[in-house]
Amino acid sequence: MADPFQTHPRRIAIIGVGLIGGSFALAMREAARDISIVGYDRDEVNLAAAKQLGVIDSVVHSLSAAVKDADVIQIAVPVGQIEPVLNEIARHISPTAIITDVGSTKANVIEAAKKSLGTAVQRFVPVHPIAGAEHSGVRSSRKDLFNQKSVVMIETEFTDSLPFEIIKRCWQACGANIETMSVNRHDSVFGVVSHLPHILSFTLVYDIATRVDAETFFHFAASGFRDFTRIAGSNPEMWKDITLANKSTLLLELQRYQDLLRYFQDALESDDGEAIENFFKIARDARRDWSE
Repeated sequence: MADPFQTHPRRIAIIGVGLIGGSFALAMREAARDISIVGYDRDEVNLAAAKQLGVIDSVVHSLSAAVKDADVIQIAVPVGQIEPVLNEIARHISPTAIITDVGSTKANVIEAAKKSLGTAVQRFVPVHPIAGAEHSGVRSSRKDLFNQKSVVMIETEFTDSLPFEIIKRCWQACGANIETMSVNRHDSVFGVVSHLPHILSFTLVYDIATRVDAETFFHFAASGFRDFTRIAGSNPEMWKDITLANKSTLLLELQRYQDLLRYFQDALESDDGEAIENFFKIARDARRDWSE
């Protein structure tokens, strides 16, 4: 397959113009002024905002229209919606179009691509940008969101080298640092460092929000609570999909976390100050090493 784009794709379709899709569009427009970006979103208000803000050049109201003549098709919807999108676009994509996603889980997405795309799966490039913001939606999009952030590209047995390289160049043009991983390693690692922390943050806020005197607790909550619970402000639908998609990893990690809580509870019940302090010290030192 010869490189049809030379330097960069000319027409990009963004399916799901939210924070990630919108920021990718802005960054690509900054890197290559001559590209055309078309957007599709099931939320018409969000789609209109994307056009008004200059994130995309044009709006379409069907998936078939979105992918028509697109060089690169980025699927930036919640992971639970990716398979239906792939099913719908499969018969409308051009013979050279590259399809990519930005989902936070990968095993389910790759299986969906294999089932939906037929031979076009050779032009499917699974990607996970490690970037985000406190608020979701296209209005939070930023052209520098991916600058010096990691973007994980999944190496598969079916993706051709050229589509992989073209998508890699796109993300590098956005300022990202490229990492590669296997699908299983990806879902295991991000189950621990991303998906589990979101569950814990949601759980703490849920616990307080469902108490009779919740207002009192929230009134006195300060910066520590704000820092720990920032990610509980994330999109519930998106995180429902991620949680279900990475179920096997998360069940193992939740059990591990519960075992640690039991250990801590036992130390507290027995007034084992040495064990408690050592527990905190190990965590503090690891946090310092990571953040420096």
